[in-house]
Amino acid sequence: MALSSMTWGYARIIAGTLLGGTLGFYVMHRIEVSYKMRMEESLRQYEKEMKRRQEEENLGQISEGPV
Repeated sequence: MALSSMTWGYARIIAGTLLGGTLGFYVMHRIEVSYKMRMEESLRQYEKEMKRRQEEENLGQISEGPV
């Protein structure tokens, strides 16, 4: 009976380790994907803002004309 109990215990430990590792990997993967999407959106907003500022600067130079 003791051998059967030990075998069952080892099987539970191995199964728990595998399931825990899989769950941990999945959670970290989802966090990474979410972070990457937020950074890409932030970069798009930054590029849009820089382009807008550059266009404003160019319009300001054009309207002033040569001095």
